[in-house]
Amino acid sequence: MLKTIAFINQKGGSGKTTSAVNVGAGLSRLGKKVLAVDMDPQANLTYHLGIKPADIRGTISDILEGRAAADETILERGGLDVIPATLDLAETEARIFNEAGREHILKGALAGSRRAYDYVLVDCPPSLGLLTLNALTAVREAYIPLEARALSLQGLRAIRKIVDLVKQRLNPDLTIAGIFVTQYDSRPALTGEVMETLKEHFGELLFKTVIRTNIRLAEAPSYGKDIFAYAPRSHGAEDYMELCREIIKRSK
Repeated sequence: MLKTIAFINQKGGSGKTTSAVNVGAGLSRLGKKVLAVDMDPQANLTYHLGIKPADIRGTISDILEGRAAADETILERGGLDVIPATLDLAETEARIFNEAGREHILKGALAGSRRAYDYVLVDCPPSLGLLTLNALTAVREAYIPLEARALSLQGLRAIRKIVDLVKQRLNPDLTIAGIFVTQYDSRPALTGEVMETLKEHFGELLFKTVIRTNIRLAEAPSYGKDIFAYAPRSHGAEDYMELCREIIKRSK
């Protein structure tokens, strides 16, 4: 069964794009067919996977503005199919703002794809604008990566509100299906308190796997590689592979 997942957090630096890339790469290595969609005007997912402007034959902007079908833009990188983005996506968001049914454009485009996938992963921008609404309307599940810090809990409330709003008005199938902690460091005392709060409030929504702080995860984008290709023996690779196994287990 196809699983459609948006990685969402309005706070930059939460590990959202890192997670979208490495969850996609990990699922692919576990034998799943995965499409990653870059919906962030910063195009970080595209950059992370080493996709250069000369490689691109179409982008998410071309899809949203009706110049290309989804299948015409897809590239393959490291076992992943990718719909890339460029910095032009910020202008696209403004141009489609007055379009009828503007929140449903991505959903319609993905429905028109003739390729079969096990997972479609959408990397959302660190904002709650029209691009994020498109992503949340197109998927059935939202995953929230966050740091084990008190301020992250405040941001989580805002995310839950926007997901509830989209569920009520645009996509009744949408649910928050998972929350996982990134950049985990067990040493600060506050980390334990935040983890206990997350467990108390979110129960089974909270993944057991945590993504430990690991310099290799920060280095990998500079080499255009996912963590498994860049540092397969690192804690980052170990943690993301365990998270992927947990995602597959939940999917059954």
